[in-house]
Amino acid sequence: MGTSDVFANLSDQLGWQEELYKDLHRRPELGLQEHRTSERIHQELKDLGLETTSIGGTGVVAVIENGEGPTIMARADIDALPVTERTGLDYASENEGVMHACGHDMHVAALLGAVRILVQNKNAWAGTYIALFQPAEENSKGASAMIDDGLVNKVPHPEVVLGQHVMPKPSGHVFTHAGPMLSMADSVHITIHGRGSHGSMPHLSVDPVVIASSVVLKLQTIVSREVEPGEFAVVTVGSLTAGTQANVIPDRAELRLNVRTYDTDVRNRVIASIERIVRGECEAAGAQDDPEFEYYDQFPLTDNDADVTDRISRAFDAGFEAEVLQPGAPATASEDFSELPDAFGVPYCYWFFGGADQEKYDDAARNGRLQEDIPANHSPFFYPVIHPTLETGTRAQVLAALEYLGK
Repeated sequence: MGTSDVFANLSDQLGWQEELYKDLHRRPELGLQEHRTSERIHQELKDLGLETTSIGGTGVVAVIENGEGPTIMARADIDALPVTERTGLDYASENEGVMHACGHDMHVAALLGAVRILVQNKNAWAGTYIALFQPAEENSKGASAMIDDGLVNKVPHPEVVLGQHVMPKPSGHVFTHAGPMLSMADSVHITIHGRGSHGSMPHLSVDPVVIASSVVLKLQTIVSREVEPGEFAVVTVGSLTAGTQANVIPDRAELRLNVRTYDTDVRNRVIASIERIVRGECEAAGAQDDPEFEYYDQFPLTDNDADVTDRISRAFDAGFEAEVLQPGAPATASEDFSELPDAFGVPYCYWFFGGADQEKYDDAARNGRLQEDIPANHSPFFYPVIHPTLETGTRAQVLAALEYLGK
């Protein structure tokens, strides 16, 4: 059976996938709270005659065994974001303040569609296919929750793990490359301790607002003056809070930073620089207590294996009916996907697939308005066009699976 035969009934199942996608989009759930989403996934898999297992709370896994052959794993994340949707879609979120603003509902619908195709075409492949639906990607807790709950001992050991993500690129295309695909990320909560005083008596204070303001400005020199040109790093101060009244100098200020890098050595140097600058400014101002540093929401590097990526890229080139595969480029976003293959000690490939309307994208590109007219992930206006995004994501998962399991 050829690849085209495997997809012979894809158009027949798109109605089911579209309904599934819209249902998930209407009822988004935050990380580790995806109870309804998890139940729907369990039911869809059971309707295909599969046994399912809950791992990591709301995580779902189905193992499809089909004779002797390799074992591979494909992953989709399932959580939403604390964003109020403003798309105006007739299937917009009905859960106030929660939205599928990163396309994870599309990931679920595509992977379930791929599972259905594989189940219905078992004569085209042999081996074991593990479909993994992971909770809580957005807060970096989902992959570790599944691992801590015994994932490695509860499923067969895969030889490769596959993942994909919808992005604000032209729908109908996939994008990948070997090497870094998504950045590492570290969030840092910094507390600066000063000495409070009346606003009219600043000489009696050690003003943490002034210290924090100086810190924010000095942090801007890390990338511009300490990171070698050509190396990638981002240092963003996303929050600075201090005080409650105009005439009160507070005793502390708090900053929340986000750091993105592609290289561990660069990451370590940037973090060391952050701590050096904060400590230096506190000492220079005469602060008696040391600043405090709390690291959280830390994401690993997504670094595609060269051999696996080459195989997947060739499968996409051969299996899609047109020139769908496009050159990829590293994204500055981050996620916890790579924790799963790392837990098994196996290589992986992660790719993007476009979700933006092709005509709108082309028009925005011609007019130099991509940033203005094509909403990015996490925007309250973000949504992938259903077609051909759904077909492309489904085909990509199946083609990647058949590259390892196909007869």
